[in-house]
Amino acid sequence: MDDDKDRIWIREEEEGERLDKILAQRFKEIHSRSYFQMLIDEHLVLLNGVPIKKRVKPQVGDEVEIQFALTPEIDLTPEPIPLEILYEDPYLIVVNKPAGMVVHPAPGNWTGTFVNALLYHCRQLPVEEGSLRPGIVHRLDKDTSGVLVAAKTTAAHQRLTAMFAGREIYKEYLGICAGNPGNAHIDAAIRRHPVHRQKMSVAEEGGKEALTKCQTLAADGQLSVVKLVIMTGRTHQIRVHMQHRGTPILGDPVYGNDRLNKQHQAEHQLLHAHVLRFMHPFEGKEMEFIAPIPDAIAKMIQKIER
Repeated sequence: MDDDKDRIWIREEEEGERLDKILAQRFKEIHSRSYFQMLIDEHLVLLNGVPIKKRVKPQVGDEVEIQFALTPEIDLTPEPIPLEILYEDPYLIVVNKPAGMVVHPAPGNWTGTFVNALLYHCRQLPVEEGSLRPGIVHRLDKDTSGVLVAAKTTAAHQRLTAMFAGREIYKEYLGICAGNPGNAHIDAAIRRHPVHRQKMSVAEEGGKEALTKCQTLAADGQLSVVKLVIMTGRTHQIRVHMQHRGTPILGDPVYGNDRLNKQHQAEHQLLHAHVLRFMHPFEGKEMEFIAPIPDAIAKMIQKIER
């Protein structure tokens, strides 16, 4: 499920209510029943996989899928948010995204995102009607820092998107793990968690292929510094794979170890997109970008190495 989509199941206490009212109550951060009426009218809300009308009253257990979209009340506004630019040319821009920055607008984060900053910095950025993510060719989780590339033209967007889909991009991360995952090639498919729908999980069957290589660089018996290279780009892939291995990313509030997170005062997941390498989509030369390691991770590395 993409960040601008969501899926819910109707609860017993909601049965008999109109669907637009149910959605307005479930997504209170949007505060607009008329917004959900518009989504329903535009066939962006599916009930058990089928478009419906807003007056429909769903039954307990019915599945509702919502595709969020821009409206006059939710607009893409350029914002003068500082960007740490690692590289820029007429085709693309590469930045060091800080932890805490959301990549593109989504429910609960309609402003203050990388897209809002990108629109301000790149005044000629092409924006498709209704799109929540102009220029975006890949994403990092809100609390993951590091190298993020965006396209400045439609042609660049098409080529970079194809390169990510074709696994032509080298993506290397640096993480602090609870425990020591050692050196491993993790081949474990990922799907949405069957119960906790905001989470992902390793799939016993089905799911999408997910491949991660991990290499422990240093360890102190409790924590480790780990290099992680991903060949696929599934939602929360590294975080899910490290949890599955029994060595979650330190500071991860969803997949992590609460006791160790508190013990080490890790306020967010200590995961950093350190290196991105690919052939320039138009100039044919190899490009490598390295994002400086943030202080929170650098200090933990020093502590572990000591």
